[in-house]
Formats: sequence, C-alpha cells, structure tokens
Amino acid sequence: MQTAGSYQFPPMEQVIYGKPAAEALREEAERLDARRVFLIASRTLNTKTDEIEKLRTSLGERYAGTFDGIPQHTTREVVVRTAREAKQAGADLVVAVGGGSVVDAAKIVLMCMEHEIFDSDGLDGFETTPERRFGGFRNPKARMIAIPSTLSGGEYNSGTLVTDARRKLKQIFNHPMMMPRSIILDPAITRYTPEELWLGSGTRAMDHGIEAVCSIRGNALVESVCLAGLRYLRDGLLRTRENPNDEEARVNCQLGSWLSAFGLQARVPMGASHAIGHVLGGTCDVPHYFCTAVMMPSVLRYNRPATAEAQKSIAQALRSPEMDASEAFAAFIAKLGLPRKLSDVGVHEDRFGLIGKNAMLSIFTRSNPQPIREAGDVVEILKLAA
Repeated sequence: MQTAGSYQFPPMEQVIYGKPAAEALREEAERLDARRVFLIASRTLNTKTDEIEKLRTSLGERYAGTFDGIPQHTTREVVVRTAREAKQAGADLVVAVGGGSVVDAAKIVLMCMEHEIFDSDGLDGFETTPERRFGGFRNPKARMIAIPSTLSGGEYNSGTLVTDARRKLKQIFNHPMMMPRSIILDPAITRYTPEELWLGSGTRAMDHGIEAVCSIRGNALVESVCLAGLRYLRDGLLRTRENPNDEEARVNCQLGSWLSAFGLQARVPMGASHAIGHVLGGTCDVPHYFCTAVMMPSVLRYNRPATAEAQKSIAQALRSPEMDASEAFAAFIAKLGLPRKLSDVGVHEDRFGLIGKNAMLSIFTRSNPQPIREAGDVVEILKLAA
C-alpha cells in the first residue's frame, strides 16, 4: 500500500442496480429532463432480442434514434458517422447499451458532437499522449448513460479507446465529462452475451483491479475496494461458467467489475498490461477480452520485483495465497478455458518488435511499476507470454 497519495472523486453521479434497465433509464431521462435520447446499441441486442425495444418503449416521446453499427475495435470512421446521426437527431442524452466498444464509442461521440467533428481526421491533436493527458476538449453539452452487457468496465472511467484504422493504432482520448453520469446494471441484458466474451471481459475487469493495486499511485481506498472486486469476479466468473443461468453470480460479476474499476475512476495510472493490451487489439486485431488472459501472468512476473507485497494480496483475492500471483492468475484462466499465451491468439515473435514500438507510445507504459525504458523491455514481457 502507498503511504502517501491522494484520491480523486470522479464526475459520476450514481450506479443503479436492482431494477430493470428500461425502468431505470426512463427515471434517469426524467430526472435529467432529457428530451432527445439517442441510443448507441449492440447490434445483437438490437436485432436479435427485445431489450433495446423495451428501452425505446419506456422512453416514449423522449426517444430520438438508435445506431447499432459499432465494430469490435471502435474506429474513428464509425464514431464520427454515429456523431453526425446523433447531432442530426438533436440528442441531448446519449445512452450506450452493450459492450466496451459501444461504451467507448458513446464517450467520444459526445466530443465529436460538441466540436462538430464529422470527419475522422478531425480527431487529430485530441489524443492522449505521454506528454498530454487531456487533449483540449471542451465540456460537452450532452452527457451519457451506460448500460453494459459485458464486464470490461470501461464505463467507470473518463477515457475511451478509438482505433485509427489507417495506422492500425488504438489511441486514448480523455476528458472528465466523458464519464457517464449514471451506470445501470441489469443482469437480464447480459444473458445474451456469448460465454467467451462474458468470461474474457471479466478478466479485463480484473486487469483494472490488479493494475490499480500494483500502481505507482494507488491508495488505501482503491486497494481495498479493488481487492474486493477481484474476489467478486473470481467467484462469479467460475459460477457463471458452471451455470450460465445463475443470476446472482451475474450480479456479483457486475458488482466485481464496478469495484475493480475504482482505480480507473480515481485516475490511478494503469501499467504494462493495459499498454500492451491496447496494442494487441489495435495493431494485431486480438479481441480485447482475450488480452488480459494472455498477458497478465507475464506482466505480474515482470513486475514482481517492484510489487511483491501487492501481489501477495492479489493471490489472496484469487483464493490462492500459497501461490505467486502470476501462477494463481494463470491457473484461474485455465479454469475459465480462455487462451493462455500469445500464440493462442495468433500473435507470434515476428510481431513483437512492432508491438514494443507501439506500446512505448502509451501513457501506461511510462507508469508501469517496474520501469519500462525502451521497446526491448516490452519485448521481454511478450517473450514471457509467447
């Protein structure tokens, strides 16, 4: 635990759980006096279930439109097109309903609407870099609500990942007011999430908690809450794999995702797992929900000299106090049946140099607890995960 530091309270108003999403969204729209509510939804939820129609019906005259074309790795081209549609619909509240890509899209759509960025080049200069934390966005007039169907937990922070498809590079954009005003947790919506995505996104949520506990700028509140989140997720994911209809386990997973994101909420810097994971997705097309499964054991091994005490707490949270945290996490991934090494997701040593180079562009590489000074240090971690 860090003996000196600070905690920043996020500009988020509430997390709502224990009631149907349609009811909770209607109440929020009324509370915020939103007149034109624009939905950015998962295509599966919109076309193969009645969940989005329930939201539209509940909103009534407040409903303004739906966009359901967000790809897995949120791209500039799609978000500026979505922003144009939302702007034309007169949206004063944007609601993301789906997984991490949908949530990321909704965040940046707010800023594209505010700045009237309807061409992908218009985002140049706003991206976060190691030298520039926030990219000069104005406070957006419209805000957002998130209704997540997966567990990755991106809704609990103010940053977003957007892929520049021309350069095959995933970039971070950040502004405090991109954080949702409210988050609505409804396990009913998660019933349609494929098992592999559900389990993999849960490990992504655990990534937030693990890197926060190990962070160079953690604090007592973040550490205690994130460790509780890891326990919720570890137990809940194993239960839902055994019985996908276990609604209590699904709720516990959602609560675990929330708690594990406490560090991100407070802008506690993440580390190498995030930096490398973003590159694996943007550069190598690895599904985001597999990145933690294949990388976290190796990142923990690399970071052990700087985070030995923190890793003991992580191993305890994983119910394996007798093991190293790296071994405990790898054993947990094996129980979930997820990919366990880079070759399992089609990434081989011939890509390591490019991954290392691109990872050095990330703000999270600079904040890794065990110093990463050059691309060769990233390659060292990748070789551990090969």
